Amino acid sequence: MLMGFTNFTTKHHYTGLKQIRAMATNHLLEIKQYGQSIWMDNLTRDIIQSGELKDLVENQGISGITSNPAIFEKAIAGNAIYDADIEAGVRAGLPTYKIYESLVFADIRNACDILRPVFEASDRLDGYVSIEVPPTIAHDTEATINEARRYFQEVGRENLMIKIPGTEPGLPAAEQVIAEGMNVNITLLFSIESYKNTAWAYIRGLEKRLAEGKDISKVASVASFFLSRIDSNVDSKIDAKLKKGVDDITVEAKLLAVKGKVAIANAKIAYQEYKKIIESDRWQALAAKGATVQRLLWASTSTKDPNYRDVMYIEELIGQETVNTVPPATIKACADHCNVGNRLETDVDQAYTLIENLKDPDINIDLDAVMDELLADGIDKFIQPFQSLMNSLEDKIKVLSPV
Repeated sequence: MLMGFTNFTTKHHYTGLKQIRAMATNHLLEIKQYGQSIWMDNLTRDIIQSGELKDLVENQGISGITSNPAIFEKAIAGNAIYDADIEAGVRAGLPTYKIYESLVFADIRNACDILRPVFEASDRLDGYVSIEVPPTIAHDTEATINEARRYFQEVGRENLMIKIPGTEPGLPAAEQVIAEGMNVNITLLFSIESYKNTAWAYIRGLEKRLAEGKDISKVASVASFFLSRIDSNVDSKIDAKLKKGVDDITVEAKLLAVKGKVAIANAKIAYQEYKKIIESDRWQALAAKGATVQRLLWASTSTKDPNYRDVMYIEELIGQETVNTVPPATIKACADHCNVGNRLETDVDQAYTLIENLKDPDINIDLDAVMDELLADGIDKFIQPFQSLMNSLEDKIKVLSPV
C-alpha cells in the first residue's frame, strides 16, 4: 500500500448519495473508489453560465478543471457570450492582452468558486482549476515566475493551480513558486526523466519553503504526463517503416507489437518512479511535516486513432494517488462504457520490456528523440492558438469599438 493512501482514500469519501445512486450507470464515479480523481480538460463560459459545470461537479464525478491556450482559443473566438466584456474592456481602454486576461480570469474565478466545495470536502486534495502562464515565455524562467505570481494574486483563489511547462527553464520557475506557496501543475511531460526532474523540483521547492519556517501542508502540485501524443508520434514512425515494406514477417510482427502501446507502458514506468520517490527519505521527511504528494496526472487522454478503444488511456491507467484529466467527449464515453479496474500496476514487467524493445535494430525508434520532439511541438501547439486568439480578439475589438 502506498504511503498516505489510507488518508487519501478517506479524503475521497465525499461522494454524495446522489452520486452513489448514479454509479451503476456512470463509470466515472467508480474510478474514485480506486483512488484516482477525474478532472475535465475544458473550460468555457457557456458551461459555467448554463449550470453544466456545476452538474458535472456535483453529480458526474468531475473534481477539477484544466485549461490551456488552445482551450481558451476555442472558447472565446467567435463566441458572442464574451462580447459584453470585450466591449467593457474597449471602453476602459485596455490593450488586447489585458482584455484577454479579463475574460480568462473571470472564467477561472467562477470555475474555482464552483469547485470550492470539492476543495474543502476533499481537504484540499481536489477542486483545483489550472491556468497556464503565457506559452510565449516557456523558455524564460524569470518571466514565468513573475507571471505565476501575478496570476495567483489577480485570480485570488486558493484552489487555483498555475500551469508551468516542464521545460529546462520551466522547472526552476516551478520550484520557486512552490517555495512561495503556490499550487503548480507542471505540464507537457513526456519522458520518464522529465517526470523525475519534475518530482524533485517539487521536493526542492517544499524543502526551501520548510527551511524558511513556512507551512508546506497547503501546497498542492500535479505532474501532467502526456499520453496519446506519444502513440501518435511513434505510430507514425512505425507506419512509415511498414509502408516502405518489410520482407521478414518477424520484423513486421515486432513493429506491430509496439504500435499503440508505448504511451501506456511509459506511464506505468513513470508511476513506478513515483513510488520510489515517495519512499525516499527526503520525501518522507516532508510528509512528516504535512506535505501532500505531487500526483501524476494523465493528460492528452483522448484517443487519436479511431482503431483504438476510445477510453483506453483511462481504463489502463486507473490507480492510487493519480489524476486523469479528460476532454468532454471522452468523459461521456467513459461514463457510458469504461471497464473500470485497478490496472496501473498490472503488466509492469511487460511495460519495461516494450520500452526496451524500441532499441531493437528491427524497430529502431529513439524514444528520447521522440520526447524532445513532442516537447517542442507541445509548446508550439499552445503558442499557435494563443496567437490566433490574440488576432481574433483584435478583430473583435475593431468590430465592437465605438466609431
